[in-house]
Amino acid sequence: MGAMIRASAKEFDDAEALVFPDQRISYRELDRSARRWARALIALGVQPGEHVGLLMPTCVDFIEAFYGIAMAGAVAVPINARYQAHELAYVTRDADLVTLITAGRLTDSLDYCERVIAALPSLTGQIAAQGLDLPEAPKLRHIISLDEVCDAAMMSAASVLMQGVSVPQSDVDVRIDAVDPQDTAMILYTSGTTSSPKGALISHRGQVGNSRNLGTRYECTAADKVWSPLPIFHIAGILPMTMILDRGGCYMTVPHFEPGLALAMLGREGATIAYPSFVTIMQDLINHPTFAQTDLSRLRVMNSNFAVQPAWIKEAVKAAMPHTIQVGTYGLTEAAGTVSTSRLSDTYETRTERCGYPLDEWEMRILNAETGAPCGAGEHGEIVLRGPNMLKGYHNAPEKTAEALRDGWFYTGDVGSIDADGNVMFHGRTKDMLKVGGENVAAAEIEAMLQSHPAVKLAQVVGLPDDRYVEVPAAFVELADGENATEAELIAHCKGKLASFKIPRHVRAIQEWPMSTSKIQKFKLRDMLIAELQPDTA
Repeated sequence: MGAMIRASAKEFDDAEALVFPDQRISYRELDRSARRWARALIALGVQPGEHVGLLMPTCVDFIEAFYGIAMAGAVAVPINARYQAHELAYVTRDADLVTLITAGRLTDSLDYCERVIAALPSLTGQIAAQGLDLPEAPKLRHIISLDEVCDAAMMSAASVLMQGVSVPQSDVDVRIDAVDPQDTAMILYTSGTTSSPKGALISHRGQVGNSRNLGTRYECTAADKVWSPLPIFHIAGILPMTMILDRGGCYMTVPHFEPGLALAMLGREGATIAYPSFVTIMQDLINHPTFAQTDLSRLRVMNSNFAVQPAWIKEAVKAAMPHTIQVGTYGLTEAAGTVSTSRLSDTYETRTERCGYPLDEWEMRILNAETGAPCGAGEHGEIVLRGPNMLKGYHNAPEKTAEALRDGWFYTGDVGSIDADGNVMFHGRTKDMLKVGGENVAAAEIEAMLQSHPAVKLAQVVGLPDDRYVEVPAAFVELADGENATEAELIAHCKGKLASFKIPRHVRAIQEWPMSTSKIQKFKLRDMLIAELQPDTA
């Protein structure tokens, strides 16, 4: 990835690479800033292959540091900016971070330095210049804050970047040239069926190769301007960014999605490709008072993925943007993003009712979950994948790697089908997972948090259909003998400990669980709650 930015800077130079609401960065400037970070990390002693965490919302600093880590030959570990202290502590330890780069105090209620200190209590009383000694994160040597003023255990980014001035530019080029395409570029944490997320190891070849294949499918050129509101700590945000920066086009984004500001950017900058991807974002855009006055005439492609969205949003967007080619997509973190997407020449019906065709270099099979035999056209089964761009494995998780990677194939745990024409369709998940506004959430993680409350004997979490977020978590709890706890108390117990999208929207007490021979039947719990909350549709 570092070589990609270097090559794009040489070819496209002063062309705009990044546009934020209040910042514009050329390819030359992006290359220069990424090199500053690479030199700083080299000066700190970060070695090729060591892991560097990034904890901050979408911003120019994130992108510059992200590619700087790649140029230094290190491994980037983007961390979900919504993670709370215990989630951050887990990733810091599990990822074997040697350095963590974090945002500082952004608002009165959002201070990342405070969150880091809460996650790593041994920081208290330590001095950055003396080196860190943290039992809870034994490999962590440095924490870098974007704030000028930060905790004594942290170094300011300004001081670290100044240290990098002593490192020759040629040292960065040596690091870039030494990277093998199969080397790990980043570790992306994605929730699994257990209570702790797994770190997917994505290679340089995987990320750049998959991005290039996606760019080919969307016929991207240096004239394109890609707008994406998706967070760049997530593969859904990293993929379109890498795709367009490889082509010499412009990547446009916002720190936080706000429909009015987003529409102003889309119209003013003349976006040609948009990545709203989720019904919540599309709904907010087309319902905004300024939508009708926004010039979207140059918007040629939009990743809307209507095949897995509520039917009403498809009709609303079609009426609002009749000239834009809507495309469907299937992808996942372990595949470095998109696996299949529509061809621009496909019919409207195909593009909006299916998830497209596999990209170049991907092989896809649908296997019967019980027998392992290949399924026929249109038959549902587990999606398994093979190709040079898939994950190398899960970090520090040999058993999970062996379970997912078998005989060169990645078993996704997703249920899908392929029709007679080769179109892919996603039908759900075989694993106990929720998809909340695009975020993978393990039910077990929420269950563990609820069960940490002294009144809760057992908790079970299900996904409740939601027009905005596709699914939201809802919980059933069995209370311990003689204990009482209200719905509000149990929800409050989760707040501040789980990311907001993981907090259950509803909690119901239950005395007798619906059971099969040996397992709780979660689908019956889900149906019970739907019948209660949406009696007309049950």
